[in-house]
Amino acid sequence: MINRVLIRLKVVQIVYAYYKNSGKSLKAAEDEVFFSLSKAYDLYNYMLLLMEGITEYANDRISFLSMKIRPSESDKNPNLKFVNNRFIAQLRSNEQLIKFAEKSKLNWVDNSDLLRRLLDEIEASDIYKEYMESGISSYEEDKEVWRKLYKAFIFDNEELDALLEEQSLYWNDDKGIVDTFVLKTIKRFEENSGAVQQLLPEYKDINDMDFARKLFRTAVANADEYRKLMSDSSKNWDMSRLAFMDVVIMQVALAELMTFNDIPLSVTLNEYVEIAKHYSTAKSGSFVNGLLDTISKKLKENGVIDK
Repeated sequence: MINRVLIRLKVVQIVYAYYKNSGKSLKAAEDEVFFSLSKAYDLYNYMLLLMEGITEYANDRISFLSMKIRPSESDKNPNLKFVNNRFIAQLRSNEQLIKFAEKSKLNWVDNSDLLRRLLDEIEASDIYKEYMESGISSYEEDKEVWRKLYKAFIFDNEELDALLEEQSLYWNDDKGIVDTFVLKTIKRFEENSGAVQQLLPEYKDINDMDFARKLFRTAVANADEYRKLMSDSSKNWDMSRLAFMDVVIMQVALAELMTFNDIPLSVTLNEYVEIAKHYSTAKSGSFVNGLLDTISKKLKENGVIDK
């Protein structure tokens, strides 16, 4: 699940924190890179559990309404299609997710207000109404409705984002990326896989772990060289007046650019420009783009890089 987009962001954040917190050792900072990545994987599992939590809340609501002194006809004979969703039943029995929940102790039981509001929004939506009124009954329909509901009500949800930030400082920048992997996971589920359906692995392969470690170490070890390249290429800029985050972003970008020959130059430049746009100043995107482009051209001319 952890991809290089997330790795780049985490390395930038930890390199920045390493310089701001001078008391932290290099080894402790490197460990922090991998710990923060593991927390992103925790969030991925936690968001899968959220779909279960909403369904459980819906089931509890049906039980509560049936206990009214004067239940309505719909209270006595509720439509159980949503709570009996086969995709959610498979998710609930997933062996990997069960192990995660038991080990992490994470669940949504104590967030009933959030579950209630999410369920209210879901039940008021056309997506839900069309699903409940559909004459179709299939696993694929059950899976597809949750893909739509997740995208409509959980993806880019400010209230949920704020709650997650309160629970973990590591999650305040991760949810957007994690959401894309939850949606990918929903699409990958197959009914005949049952409880052993594979979730996305924490790392695609060992190469991504090596990439994270080498990117961090190289960025810090060659800081002076990278900053000299920045200074020499920014004659009209006082390096001491640049946003420090911009300096760190370019430092990590140069580490990748000069170390990983298999990564296209355009990919490296685009990725760090995007980080600058979202995590530094309003003008950082264009500045980082311009300076990295200038440096990369000089490195090509001098035969330092060939891509």
